[in-house]
Amino acid sequence: MPLLINGERIDLTRLMGGVIHAHPHLEEKAKLLRSQPTQIVEPKGLLYVQQREFAVTTPNDGSVSILGSDDATTCHLIVLRHTGSGATCLTHCDGSDTEAEVSLIMSSVKSFSNTTGYGRLEVHLVGGFNDDRQLSQKLTYQLLRAFDLQPDDVHLVTFCVTGKKMVSFCSTFKLCFSPAVNVKTAEIFPATFPEKGPDEDLRSAHVLTGARLTNIYDAKTERLHIGPYFWRPFPHVDFWLEQDDQQILQNLSTSPLAEPPHFVSHIRSTLTFLKAHPFPSHSLFPDRKPRVYKKNEEGLWELVCSDKI
Repeated sequence: MPLLINGERIDLTRLMGGVIHAHPHLEEKAKLLRSQPTQIVEPKGLLYVQQREFAVTTPNDGSVSILGSDDATTCHLIVLRHTGSGATCLTHCDGSDTEAEVSLIMSSVKSFSNTTGYGRLEVHLVGGFNDDRQLSQKLTYQLLRAFDLQPDDVHLVTFCVTGKKMVSFCSTFKLCFSPAVNVKTAEIFPATFPEKGPDEDLRSAHVLTGARLTNIYDAKTERLHIGPYFWRPFPHVDFWLEQDDQQILQNLSTSPLAEPPHFVSHIRSTLTFLKAHPFPSHSLFPDRKPRVYKKNEEGLWELVCSDKI
């Protein structure tokens, strides 16, 4: 079944500007969304999703009420929600395997919605900027096409992306919008996240070594699962750690002119982690079991000991 806007199938043969022209309410909604004040989301109730990760939960979750992600320059952030069950997914896509990723998140949301006799699937697309190589524009089209190929109707509700002749979501050389979604109310809003854990460096290392899209959360047990991950020693890690900030920015980013100020320090931290853990199966996952976290009484992620898993 097709990808729909107001009950009509999107014509993907049009330029993206044509889509906006045919459905001006999408542009108005994008303007309204980005005009909202940015909210600081504290760790309590938050599940932060990194690049090539996704998480799904429902309004019944007693541990997680907010899903959030940021730093999507050429990447896109997807919120997929079933209006009947309230099952909500947030994922951070970079175009590595778009069709497979969309199918995966569709299946994950539907698995919480099979018993619901009403409701529909709604998708919200956020991210990208006017990059010279048009990586953002290509990813936008890939995502629209991937949703259009799904066997279920999917309704495009929010289209806050950027490309030529598209709604300007974030201007060139400016930090892009970072969304959060309240899984209880379905509200999507601009946000910043002082805390991006747990295991931020470990999860980033997984991405830098070529991770596929990974589900990090089990909503039924309300536990966060990290790994087990396996990689080979990162090539030339000492060389990269010796480079100055500009070299790292230019060579390890898809969008050097649009990265946030902390990009280089984040990459250095990840490279240092990779150097310290060339064989994670030995140092981080000795029993080939995931690192499992649950929210404690203060609402913070707490590592669960293996004998309690």
